[in-house]
Amino acid sequence: MRNVRPPDKILIWLVAGLTLFGIVVLMSASGPLGHQKYGDSLWYFKHQLINGILPGIAIFAVMSLIDYRLLRRLAMPALIATIVLLILVYVPGIGLHIGGSSRWVKIWFLSFQPSEFVKVTFLVYVAAWLAGRHERDVKTLERGLLPFLGIMGVVMLLLIKQPNTGSTMVIAGASLLAYFVAGAPLIWFVGLGAAGVGLVALLIRLTPYRAQRFMTFLHPELDPSGIGYHINQAYLAIGSGGLFGLGYGHSRQKYLYLPEVAGDSVFAIIAEELGFIVAVTFLAAIVALVWRCLTIARHAPDAFGTYLVTGIAGWIALQSFFNVASMIGLMPITGVTLPFVSYGSSALIALATGCGIVASVSRQTTRL
Repeated sequence: MRNVRPPDKILIWLVAGLTLFGIVVLMSASGPLGHQKYGDSLWYFKHQLINGILPGIAIFAVMSLIDYRLLRRLAMPALIATIVLLILVYVPGIGLHIGGSSRWVKIWFLSFQPSEFVKVTFLVYVAAWLAGRHERDVKTLERGLLPFLGIMGVVMLLLIKQPNTGSTMVIAGASLLAYFVAGAPLIWFVGLGAAGVGLVALLIRLTPYRAQRFMTFLHPELDPSGIGYHINQAYLAIGSGGLFGLGYGHSRQKYLYLPEVAGDSVFAIIAEELGFIVAVTFLAAIVALVWRCLTIARHAPDAFGTYLVTGIAGWIALQSFFNVASMIGLMPITGVTLPFVSYGSSALIALATGCGIVASVSRQTTRL
């Protein structure tokens, strides 16, 4: 194998540091919730460690050692797996309907969220599809844009039906970023962006809960004890942290005041306990990881590696942005989790798989 070397050290240190930071934050943030629900303040910490981090480390190691180019042969199986995974949530006896959403699958003792793994499988398909086309084909409607939108539309519809708007935006955005890098005209993205805004506006108009979220985003003070409760408690947590925070373990909002404290609200606990400086440092580490991924993508030995790593970088960047933006009032709450920190073994294992693929590509790069 030509030019094989160890995985990129900067990438590994960033992933390891963010994962360690995440589990330490989760241990504090989830303590009262774990005690209230399970009688064990370390319940979420232990489950994240056993079911997420340990398998994630193993998968990261395996994926980093496998030649990523083997994944290109699995493009069509990856697409089939994407669609099957998203359909499974609607199969009686397998799909779980929780909190008004159909996002989970349970097979025997194993339960997981298919949309998290779709972020990997669909990006593998998109990267292989783009790599198999000439640049001039990518720029045409009949051989480029329309087929691309057709298959992405199927995946988006299945996600929206769950409903899972947050994952839909992340997957669509990451896929479009890979398509842009492949040479698609910029004007198409202006049009697609306008179409995306129109689609979101239509979803808000047609679904009452999305309309409520949007109105809360515009006027969080109108119903502070009802639909606006979540975002107002997040504001209280972030605002009370100041520059240096209340101190690790000293959050007040985690004592069952802030909803989803172990999930999509965990960034508010970071700001409350550790303060603005640590919160910004964490975000800077995410930016550094995304930048390192893009650097690896730029020096990848083939187009497939470039498009795949670019998509993974877009996934991490968009998911982090959507989560943090929803907590500080830049956009409505989407339910998107914070990479490396929020509780969820499916999300952590999928993220470890994606980062392992990036590490595999880094082993084949000409220079970094």
